[in-house]
Amino acid sequence: MGIFSGIFGGAKNEGEQNSKSIPWQDLTMVAQLEEIKQASAARPQVIFKHSTTCGISRMVLNMFKGNYKLDEGQMDFHFLDLLAYREVSNAIAATFNVMHQSPQMLIIKNGVVVYHNSHGAISDVELEEYV
Repeated sequence: MGIFSGIFGGAKNEGEQNSKSIPWQDLTMVAQLEEIKQASAARPQVIFKHSTTCGISRMVLNMFKGNYKLDEGQMDFHFLDLLAYREVSNAIAATFNVMHQSPQMLIIKNGVVVYHNSHGAISDVELEEYV
């Protein structure tokens, strides 16, 4: 169980087994973006755009999962397979005025993006700051 198996989805080490699971909601329709904007008035909404064929995207997703520490209900998490739902990815860029990147994470509060970043910087975000 070397470092690469942990990064690329191999067996979990002891620390990963104890980490919390992210309660992802699949983002598959453009209409969901309006729902996300409305829900962001009550609590922050996170959109994670992931390319299922990109090793870097997978590595960033695994790092993000490993750093996840929030309690249930603090934020809503929306997962976009951008290869399967490219039109949703394009709509995110237009709706929130954020240039498309992959992988990419956006945090929305009160209908606007308060944080966005891509690639390795995603794993550095302190979600607690946005709750």
